[in-house]
Amino acid sequence: MRRPRDIDAELKALQDKAKQLRTQRTVQLGELVEATGADTLSIDALAGILLAAVEQASDKPEAVARWSERGQAFFQASGKKQSRKSTENTQNAASDA
Repeated sequence: MRRPRDIDAELKALQDKAKQLRTQRTVQLGELVEATGADTLSIDALAGILLAAVEQASDKPEAVARWSERGQAFFQASGKKQSRKSTENTQNAASDA
């Protein structure tokens, strides 16, 4: 005989997962603000910049394409710096041993 599904438990698990994903997204957005140096701006200035970008995004899709290219270049450059650091750390750890 088949066991009945515990729909309440499944719903709670889905709600917990959704909360975890929202939290992870919030943390990632904060990390992005720090990585770009935007954390040096005031909250009001940062909010104004983001609002202007959202307005431009709906009016000028070509601007979004340029921003995307610039963002990809930023992350590729950051990735190269990160991989260099991890390589240096590995080499330093090996020479310390």
